[in-house]
Amino acid sequence: MARLVPRNGGVCRELLLVKARNEKLKKVSSRMAKTSPGEFVRQVRAETAKVVWPSRREVVQTTILVLIMTSILAVFFLGVDQVLGRAVRFFLGLGA
Repeated sequence: MARLVPRNGGVCRELLLVKARNEKLKKVSSRMAKTSPGEFVRQVRAETAKVVWPSRREVVQTTILVLIMTSILAVFFLGVDQVLGRAVRFFLGLGA
């Protein structure tokens, strides 16, 4: 019969790894530089300026494509639902 009691004084190896990782994270977080709210806003604006925003034409094309694909999938799943519904009614003897 296999031994169910873990080694290391009753502490599982995974638990030790988790504790070590948590201690490491605490050390790293205590060393991180503290930023003021004003500096945070400046950093956010700087990062936002680096974003390549899509053009109006790209947004319209993508929106139209999403609407078309959604419509096609809606019709497909409507058909699948109708077929499966009729099959269930047939097998249960509820339909003609």
